[in-house]
Amino acid sequence: MNNEKQALLFGLSAVLLWSTVATAFKLTLAQLTPIQMLTVACFSSIVSLLMICTYQRQLRLIWPTFTANPVYFIVSGLINPLCYYLILFQAYHLLPASQAQSINYSWAMTLTLMAAIFLKQKIRKQDYLAAGLCYLGVLVIATRGNLLALDFESPVGVGLALLSTILWAGYWILNTRNTADPVVSLLLGFLVAFPCTLILSFYEHADWTHITVQGWLSAVYVGLFEMGITFFLWLSALKRTRHTARISNLIFISPFISLLLLSVIIQEQIHPTTIVGLVCIIAGLTIQQVTFKRDKTHQSTAP
Repeated sequence: MNNEKQALLFGLSAVLLWSTVATAFKLTLAQLTPIQMLTVACFSSIVSLLMICTYQRQLRLIWPTFTANPVYFIVSGLINPLCYYLILFQAYHLLPASQAQSINYSWAMTLTLMAAIFLKQKIRKQDYLAAGLCYLGVLVIATRGNLLALDFESPVGVGLALLSTILWAGYWILNTRNTADPVVSLLLGFLVAFPCTLILSFYEHADWTHITVQGWLSAVYVGLFEMGITFFLWLSALKRTRHTARISNLIFISPFISLLLLSVIIQEQIHPTTIVGLVCIIAGLTIQQVTFKRDKTHQSTAP
């Protein structure tokens, strides 16, 4: 199997797994609080990433990587996974999963806007159109189509979902300064966050006794296939391909598969405006990416 076929296989595997996590979030939150869910998921991610590092013979890099830039890894770990996932899980707790995951997909547009502020990257005219479409989609989803009344089912839930996009974009902006191995870096983030989740779970007096086997397995599933193994699959896909945009475009499949799974597995009613809003968001992201590729082609052929 050549590298491009391997990249496609890894990319599709990652996308299919990410498509299942919104359903896993809801199943887990039926029994665990967001803090409990993150605690179990963090531990599962640490185990899976340690196994990957062992397989890649990178265990010896963990401590030197951390000591080379401890402040970065502490701040990075506090942002993601700690704050990002706590806020995202709370948004899922307050909103229908279909709404929370659709709003969360606008993070790529948030990244563009924040990169202009913090990295001084230029915003093109096409980016403004893309941003308009993305946030129109968010508004359609949040108000269920009642745009003029601005009637939000859960203003706090919508606010948290949007805040999660800021944290995720901020994490990747911070990550532009990191030259360490990405798997080791991700592992260090979870190692920083895990003790914090334990402290927070004790602080909220979390009750662990009522959790069923299904609840434990759902939380472990989130750790493995939202945070740990799937990230490795995605990195492997990008590492093997010479056509990054082609692999990146696979991610647009994920939200629609996710809506189907939510409808079938947990019988969540998908409001028609959620689909309309999601199409607006994906259209905006597509415009942004297509114009980026054209700009890149133009730059590469310029004298």
